[in-house]
Amino acid sequence: MQTLTKLFENNKTWVKEITEKTPDFFKQLSEKQSPEYLWIGCSDSRVPANQIVDLLPGEIFVHRNIANLVVHTDFNCLSVIQYAVDVLKVRHIIVCGHYGCGGIKAALDGKEHGLIDNWLRHIKDIYRFYQQEIEALPDDDEKCRLLSEKNVLEQVANVCHTTVVQKAWRAGQELTVHGWIYSIDDGLLKDLDACISGLEQIQSIHHLNT
Repeated sequence: MQTLTKLFENNKTWVKEITEKTPDFFKQLSEKQSPEYLWIGCSDSRVPANQIVDLLPGEIFVHRNIANLVVHTDFNCLSVIQYAVDVLKVRHIIVCGHYGCGGIKAALDGKEHGLIDNWLRHIKDIYRFYQQEIEALPDDDEKCRLLSEKNVLEQVANVCHTTVVQKAWRAGQELTVHGWIYSIDDGLLKDLDACISGLEQIQSIHHLNT
């Protein structure tokens, strides 16, 4: 049976390095997690949340899926948001997309990809909203970049429209939703200037009144 020996060796090295710097690191980590941030990102292996923002384990709560979507029928994502907001009391939810996203490219290429096509329909819906603006661009790479940005903005809105986030705001909980995008080419993050911290910042049609 293969045991992926290299990965176990890497694990031992990682533990040794951390405990040399902070001897009681794992003891403290095992007692409680209290992250300030929920990261909703893409599953792409080149976009690791903790490393990008240089945070240690326990400092950021993470949910990842293809193309960083927040779909209102995805109970996996919604459960993560609820746990992060209601139990962990995170103060920031970050939706982070990235340039060169395979999900975005697949949604635009018009080809059949199998089961994932059902998931990519959510991205195609966003494309319809911005089709004129996207198609005005001269090449496919620029179109993908713009759709990646628009996708993040729509997912920020979707987070804000959830019952969990709106309930937290009505209760006076300090919670801000951010939209960022990451460039694999240079490793830098870009703030898309989507920062929402209350009901008054979203359209009234999406307000869930009690």
